[in-house]
Amino acid sequence: MNSTKRLDSLSEAFLKNFITFAIAVIINFINGTFVYTYFRSHVFQRDPRYVLYIHLVINDMIMLTIAVALQIMIYTIPLKLAPCCILLLILATTNKNSPLNLAGMALERYIAVCKPLHHVQICTVQRTYGFITLIWAISLMPSVTDVIFLVATQPLSSFSRNVICYESNIFSTPFHKTHREIVQVLLLCFVFLTVLITYLNVLCAARAASGLNQASARNARNTILLHGVQLLICMSSFIAPLIDIMLVTAWPEKRSTILFTTYLISGILPRLLSPLIYGIRDKTFSSHIRMLYCWSCYPAEKRVNPMGPQSRSKKVSH
Repeated sequence: MNSTKRLDSLSEAFLKNFITFAIAVIINFINGTFVYTYFRSHVFQRDPRYVLYIHLVINDMIMLTIAVALQIMIYTIPLKLAPCCILLLILATTNKNSPLNLAGMALERYIAVCKPLHHVQICTVQRTYGFITLIWAISLMPSVTDVIFLVATQPLSSFSRNVICYESNIFSTPFHKTHREIVQVLLLCFVFLTVLITYLNVLCAARAASGLNQASARNARNTILLHGVQLLICMSSFIAPLIDIMLVTAWPEKRSTILFTTYLISGILPRLLSPLIYGIRDKTFSSHIRMLYCWSCYPAEKRVNPMGPQSRSKKVSH
């Protein structure tokens, strides 16, 4: 978006920032509803699948907030290079977290269906938190490498100058470009192969199973297929620069509009679609959301007990 700063009029800049800010507020409100629902019920907090899901939601909220803040600052507030690097580091890290988190969710479903006897021992909440920590460490390393190389090649005085805080503008050396492309290709190939292999294994298990096991395997297969769709949504942010080049080459006079439109489609809207599709599709999660917010859908006894049936049974036993 740095290239649009001098091309847009004041009214165009205001309109673009207002649209982006409004959409971001709506998306974060919806995602915040999922987060609130998760922390209201211990049923979700004891399930590794929901722990991974809510991490995906919170990660997308962080990424969206920083991305929109950077866009607004590009148009309005001069930003020094040092704080810009910190914000870009967080933005790039959260951007890589999403596909890795999807790979973890696919693996959890694979273990639940193909190794059900070991699922309880392998997929614990504590190990899930450890896996999330590993995701952050893996995603953080390439971003830290970019910053270290920038510090090593730029004079310290340059970190106090005002910059247009955009990744391709700050990390613009041949090393940064090559490093970014290699990391993106390796990351997406790894996640794609993980989702594909787990899907094929669960598909075979679904065909071999019978009765309730077959229904469970079929649901897991559809869930992993959904992770594949979510991965394609995540990939849109990686292929957006290529799309920008193709469209701007064809219509150079509409460069500003093209860049803004692809930014909305590939950078903003996926932060809603991925958590929203999964959250609504999950019957347990959607039922808890209705229980919390749809006052006319449930009697008063169920509304005041959002902890789920397990907590209610404990009260009865006492």
